[in-house]
Amino acid sequence: MSTLSRRTFLQTSSAAAIAAALPQILHAATVTSCEFKLAVITDEISPDFDHACSVIANDFGMRHAELRTMWSKNITSMGDDDLARAEATLRKYKLQVTDIASPLFKTDFPGAPISKSSPRTDTHGASADLKEQDELLEKSIALAKRFKTDRIRCFDFWRLDDPTPYRAAVNAKLLEAANRVGKEHLILVLENEFECNTATGREAAQTLAAVQSPWLQLNWDPGNAVARGELDAFPAGWDLLPKDRIGHCHVKCAIAEPDTKAGFEWAPVGKGSPDWVGQFKALKKIKYRHAVSLETHWRGGGSPEASTRISWTGMHEALVKAGAAAPSPVPGTWPQVDITG
Repeated sequence: MSTLSRRTFLQTSSAAAIAAALPQILHAATVTSCEFKLAVITDEISPDFDHACSVIANDFGMRHAELRTMWSKNITSMGDDDLARAEATLRKYKLQVTDIASPLFKTDFPGAPISKSSPRTDTHGASADLKEQDELLEKSIALAKRFKTDRIRCFDFWRLDDPTPYRAAVNAKLLEAANRVGKEHLILVLENEFECNTATGREAAQTLAAVQSPWLQLNWDPGNAVARGELDAFPAGWDLLPKDRIGHCHVKCAIAEPDTKAGFEWAPVGKGSPDWVGQFKALKKIKYRHAVSLETHWRGGGSPEASTRISWTGMHEALVKAGAAAPSPVPGTWPQVDITG
């Protein structure tokens, strides 16, 4: 099997590299049992929600999906007809929903300087008007009830160079939102997002300590923490987190690239940081039973679907090595990647 260079594999600079990896891409691992709820954010596979659900259920053997964008529409912007179509698709593939991956509070904080991370197209038009964010929260609550999940994902506003003057107000808004969802017996899961004010494990520990609500938990994303420069997100960042407030987990990998504008590149799961074998073992140790949801972001496989298939193979291997999942009955094959050159 040919070995692809780091830069070639991560950036997919040639069609030949994609073709070489294609036989491995098409034979993704399937899962028969796991201690966690395994899921994928569906649009990481395809904007075609039916096709994404087919891959998740039939090819990966999963029973859960995370809902963000379907048919190129954010779930919080979809009308009743599209939502009913999504419900029918989930029933068709016997999939349950882990959470509503809303863009709540992925916007500039009112009165604060405009962030260097703003604007971004993936906010789906999120407004910096807090009244409109409150309306988005109400819509997310309704969606959570409709799709029979108890979790809504949120952020804590685009990252400021110095969040200190605004941190108390941001925390107050998080507390207000958490208390609101708590009245509906739901949970707000704050994602540590590399372009938002809580980006790392260390920052997440501080935010959770400041916002003392049982209805606010963490959507732990150590890959995002690595992207922000916390190269020791696992185990050092993880060790600081209150383990009883880990409510969701995103799975992705990044590699530090100081010579690039972003300072990092996304990588296939298992070929960058964090150490997912160690992270899955740590989740097992605390008896975590919520979702671990694949959000690869990496696109070096040539297409979102092919890239997700490669990352799922690496994720499955890590789960098996961690003792959290049974081996695949038809093991997938992992493209040999040299990430040292």
